[in-house]
Amino acid sequence: MGDKTNTHPGAAGRAATADRPSSLRNVVLVGHSGAGKTTLVEALALTSGAANRAGRVEDGTTLSDYDEIEHRQQRSVQLALVPVEWGGIKINLLDTPGYADFVGELRAGLRAADAALFVVSAADGVDGSTRMVWDECAAVGMPRAIVVTHLESARADFEEMTAICQRVFGGDDPDAVLPLYLPLHGEEGPDGHAPVAGLIGLLSQRVFDYSSGERVERPPEAEHLPLIEEARDRLIEGIIAESEDETLMDRYLGGEEVDVKTLVADLERAVARGTFHPVLAAAPAAEGGRQGIGTVELLELVTGGFPTPLEHEAPAVTTPRGTPRPPLTCDPEGPLAAEVVKTSSDPYVGRISLVRVFSGTLRPDETVHVSGHGMEDRGHEDHDVDERIGALSAPFGKQQRVLPQAIAGDLACVGKLTRAETGDTLSAKDDPLLMEPWVMPDPLLPVAIEAHSKADEDKLSQGLSRLVAEDPTMRLEQNPDTHQVVLWCLGEAHVDVALERLRSRYGVQVDAVPHRVSLRETFAEPAAGRGRHVKQSGGHGQFAICEIQVDPLPGGSGIEFVDKVVGGAVPRQFIPSVEKGVRAQAQRGVAAGYPLVDVRVTLLDGKAHSVDSSDAAFQTAGALALREAAGQCRIHLLEPYAEVRVLVSDEYVGPVMSDLSGRRGRVVGTEQTAGGRTLVRAEIPEIEIGRYAVDLRSLSHGTGRFSRSYARHEPMPQQVAAKIHEQEGSAA
Repeated sequence: MGDKTNTHPGAAGRAATADRPSSLRNVVLVGHSGAGKTTLVEALALTSGAANRAGRVEDGTTLSDYDEIEHRQQRSVQLALVPVEWGGIKINLLDTPGYADFVGELRAGLRAADAALFVVSAADGVDGSTRMVWDECAAVGMPRAIVVTHLESARADFEEMTAICQRVFGGDDPDAVLPLYLPLHGEEGPDGHAPVAGLIGLLSQRVFDYSSGERVERPPEAEHLPLIEEARDRLIEGIIAESEDETLMDRYLGGEEVDVKTLVADLERAVARGTFHPVLAAAPAAEGGRQGIGTVELLELVTGGFPTPLEHEAPAVTTPRGTPRPPLTCDPEGPLAAEVVKTSSDPYVGRISLVRVFSGTLRPDETVHVSGHGMEDRGHEDHDVDERIGALSAPFGKQQRVLPQAIAGDLACVGKLTRAETGDTLSAKDDPLLMEPWVMPDPLLPVAIEAHSKADEDKLSQGLSRLVAEDPTMRLEQNPDTHQVVLWCLGEAHVDVALERLRSRYGVQVDAVPHRVSLRETFAEPAAGRGRHVKQSGGHGQFAICEIQVDPLPGGSGIEFVDKVVGGAVPRQFIPSVEKGVRAQAQRGVAAGYPLVDVRVTLLDGKAHSVDSSDAAFQTAGALALREAAGQCRIHLLEPYAEVRVLVSDEYVGPVMSDLSGRRGRVVGTEQTAGGRTLVRAEIPEIEIGRYAVDLRSLSHGTGRFSRSYARHEPMPQQVAAKIHEQEGSAA
């Protein structure tokens, strides 16, 4: 593995295809922003012959040329598929964003892949979020390998980076994370830095020299032999420890020379099982070179060591009504079951769905059934419809290369699916299926928006519905209390991209405005009120008088209305009118314009006129009585409290708890969890956690996560309430 030369590279100008699942590899690239994932994908495409020497495809665009927003922000913001071919094997490379705001795209890539390449920078190390993704992959047994990039950096140290990976990723078994190659350094420059010029294969004990711009194989120099011997012995022991041949270790320790072919076969099996994680190195191509350093070795690892889709257990399936179905197998002749892992819009061809086929064969222009779980709280409806799909294609830069079909295990882009959204299942119309959904991160950063102009207001609803159809990590809320349109996102960068897409893709300009929480009012003490509505202006007049008593109730009680009128002072037909007026005024508020809650309103007495009393008159009297009662006592402003659960590395527990206290939060408990993390449970005013998704990330260096749920409304401190009134007064 990695010590062979490819004899059947992919050809530029045509779509890589596969006629059987065993000739497919689906690989997701994972790593923090700036680690070099996209650069590595382009280098692999160059080496495989899919792109030219400038890293460009036929129309002159680069492989990362997917979105104008990515160019402006100089970072990936969405999942990108790049199919290449090596040794007769089609490799679907899934390049994911490294920034935490776009973790939804990462999870989609993990769903579509059968193995993962963790790309770490020798200059920057491993961040907390990358470690968390590694743990997620380990939990489901996904095969993983590590690629160390940025070796050209003056402060890069491959040996140190490997040791870090062993400590971070190896856990209790650091020998499960070992290098297959060592970097070969060239001559030192004036700054004392010796650039990487090639690799030394530990199993083959051969040097792969890239210094000429092409990969040249030769024997190692004498000075390299001691270094090779030490690293090679450790690698062989690590491989043998994973071997299915239990006698191999004893034979090796007894002095028997193990055949390289046997070691490679055991290595490939261990990698495919997800029990051994090789470390490789990658660096830019030498001046004028066609192959980036380490790209051939990496392609050989992917084709030889990573599993085929046949070895990947498919998600569980049911009928759309929930009846369990037999497990799927990766069989092109089986029942059709495919899943939309990404949805995007093209200004020329409309909506494009990136689909992973788990079973059966997807063909262009056929009618399929679209089933979706729906996420009503995020603006996504359930789907249970038939749709005719358009052409199948494979993306390459901005090109779409036509595919004749997509077999089980493959990925393809599907056009003309107007109803299907990310997470939906495509199946045969006469045998509809529904796949178990994958976990979507919960958007916890709110941004309230308003249309910039009347023209934008007319287009806003359609633009927002199309935006959330593309991105299931976004939630659209029409808040009935504050009357705001709120987009819930994963972070500030996610917000920026969402608003920019609204503007550039859907032609809707919006303005972000301060987000308001749903405040309430309540009586701090009992009070009485009298409502008198008497008007006489000729003809039929208006007459209604009512007297009420208002008493505070425990939180969550709502509004209670009690009738204690005696002697018919208020005729029976008008008592519901008084209640209606009281409730309408309570909804409008009695002090600051927020809904009144948690009070009992008792109707005690009143007067009526045989001619001038009416339903409308007693509604008005009821409202006036409540307002008068409010003027006789203190009114509390109530704010919503959230129950917050923060999962954070042990080293950040102290700062997190201190920060929660500074937000007027009450820590109600902590508990230890696996992986050196602590769960902190707290109750905190919602007004204090509007930006907590951003602040927690900074506080915990990207390792913290939290969830929130509404707990109750509680009285707001007087000084905070005064500040709210002041802000609203200045805004008015």
